[in-house]
Amino acid sequence: MTSDRIRTALSGAGQTKAVVMGVGVLGQTGATFAEFLPGKRAIIIADENTWGAAGPGVQSSLQAAGIDIDEPIIYPGKPVFFADDAAVLRLRDRLAETDAAAVSVGSGSINDVVKNASDLLGRPYLSVCTAASVDGYTAEGAAITVKGVKSTVTCRAPIAVVAPTDVMAAAPSRLTATGLGDLFEKVPAGADWMVADALGVEPVDWDVWELVQGPLQDAIADPDGLRRGDEEAVEALSEGLQMSGLAIQVHGTSRPTSGAGHFFSHQWEMEGYGRDWAIPLSHGFKVGLGTLSMCALYEIVLGIDLASIDVEARLASWPTPEEDQARVEALQPIGIIRESATNQSADKYLSPDAARVRLEAIRGVWPALRICLEQQLMPAAEVEDILRRVGAIHHPSQIGVSLEQLRTKYYQAQTIRTRYTVLDTLQEAGVLGEVVDRLFAPGGYWYERKPEPRWTDAS
Repeated sequence: MTSDRIRTALSGAGQTKAVVMGVGVLGQTGATFAEFLPGKRAIIIADENTWGAAGPGVQSSLQAAGIDIDEPIIYPGKPVFFADDAAVLRLRDRLAETDAAAVSVGSGSINDVVKNASDLLGRPYLSVCTAASVDGYTAEGAAITVKGVKSTVTCRAPIAVVAPTDVMAAAPSRLTATGLGDLFEKVPAGADWMVADALGVEPVDWDVWELVQGPLQDAIADPDGLRRGDEEAVEALSEGLQMSGLAIQVHGTSRPTSGAGHFFSHQWEMEGYGRDWAIPLSHGFKVGLGTLSMCALYEIVLGIDLASIDVEARLASWPTPEEDQARVEALQPIGIIRESATNQSADKYLSPDAARVRLEAIRGVWPALRICLEQQLMPAAEVEDILRRVGAIHHPSQIGVSLEQLRTKYYQAQTIRTRYTVLDTLQEAGVLGEVVDRLFAPGGYWYERKPEPRWTDAS
């Protein structure tokens, strides 16, 4: 059954009108389609895997509700369907051949491509979730790789979502683990938003904050149950994921749900890392590792005194725009990423006068801000334990990433988005290198972690 939390979120969401969640609700797909897309034909879009999980049930439910159905579009199960601009345009062209409204049956990539293609045609669509693997089901916008660059493409969210707990609980455990990884980043993302708020960059909307942070602890509370496919645990995770997507609708951006931990994943995705593996490296696994990486960094940040920054000394070494661009270019050897990163970084570059104001602000807010951050964050060791227990990636060696490569990601993540995070604070204060070095030096979090065996689906 749809929870009171989701009903509250729906009341502020401009696009999604219903989230039907619970055990056995797959059979309500037809009635939900008829209520919110009255008089429309339907066309089911899935891949071979998601069709096997829920396709016949969706089809039967639509038929029972008297909905006319076009021939389904079913993509191959292998290679894994990839959400890029080419896939969106191909689907748009196929949908343009009919007046039917799409019914997406799948998780991240299927839903995002259907969302974007439907929006290009100005059509509402319905989403049926097959795994608790992403927070994008109800999000306004789709995660699409456009011309090689991972982007959030503006498009309308589904008019309704059907989230059958029993179907999601039966999904491969790695999909549930990737959903926890995606949701987990809300912990350091919340801290990043607090930093931006305290420095006057982007104020926290506390009503939206509660939509994301309110269900978060319940959603991550039972990693062992999630790994077993326990329906109660999966429903709690699914609620957290749906709430995050609805929060994006209410707020109008992904700020409530995405911080620097996500940027690690975005960097790897733009590099194409893990895309061609037999089991492609999921967004949520990369985000989970980014979450752990940022929680480990925050532990060091909380132990330093940013109120003691020597403003004059820092300004004496403040880079010119050209010097800052050269820094970004040196960090991003891949041309298409370098172009995007230099543009994003240029947009948040501060003149020396603006830098003085920012540095003084950091000094002034730090004592109180540090207390708030301590209350928001979780110890990195606890984050690692939860990721380990759910079966998610928790060490870079599991995906063939060296510590030196991970070290570089901290610097690259600071360059690829204009969104302000603690990485920007540290870069402005001139201490980012010092903090990152401590993570990998003797006694540092990553130095002390033993490598793990390479991840496989059986891990």
